[in-house]
Amino acid sequence: MPYDKEPPRPAGHGKGTGVPGIPASPFNEYVADYDAWYDEAGRLVFETELRSLQQVLPSLSRPWLEVGVGTGRFAQALGIGTGVDTAVKMIEIASQRDTAVLLASGEQLPFCDWCFGAVFLITTMCFIEQPLSVLREVHRVLVPDGKLVLAVMPAHSTWTQFYEEEKHRGHPLYTRAIFRSPDELIDLIERGDFSVQNTVSTLLQGPGEVTRAESPQTGFRIGAGFVVIVAGKHRGQT
Repeated sequence: MPYDKEPPRPAGHGKGTGVPGIPASPFNEYVADYDAWYDEAGRLVFETELRSLQQVLPSLSRPWLEVGVGTGRFAQALGIGTGVDTAVKMIEIASQRDTAVLLASGEQLPFCDWCFGAVFLITTMCFIEQPLSVLREVHRVLVPDGKLVLAVMPAHSTWTQFYEEEKHRGHPLYTRAIFRSPDELIDLIERGDFSVQNTVSTLLQGPGEVTRAESPQTGFRIGAGFVVIVAGKHRGQT
């Protein structure tokens, strides 16, 4: 299975939205390839990632929001009721998958304070230019005991090493991606006024090597290509 078909969810340089305050999305030009990946080359990767997210769902209260909902694959599979994205073409597909979707950025969420029990960012953080601003907006819209669910591709796995190689070659899909180490991710989460409560790791098979869907493992496993972090607001924060 060739590398250029297997890695999950590419991002690149897209067209603008035409809406003031909404930046150009890197996904608009690649929506067909992105969505087809879930049914084709990335089917086992998606199932593996989905299992790790499903493991943390019992600890979350509703309603749920996904920031960077894309074409709504995860939202539909997990039962996330609301999503936002800056890619118009992605939203057009997501709206057909039982999710209420809005054209909006994570830096300016169009929701009132304390209105969600959990907010998901699934393989989105590495493509966000102002991650701390997004985390603070997530903090605002979460109820006092709400949870941030951050699914990331951490640095130093075989997956992100592959992406970094593509990035250095000038590949238009990965030039803006920033992959962070576990320590960097925890520091960012804490600066956003959250505390890590749980982590789940998976995708220990490397690019081009995925032959089966993996079961999730508790904790932050070195070499894992996909890690789910559940964080709550700092005690006393609202």
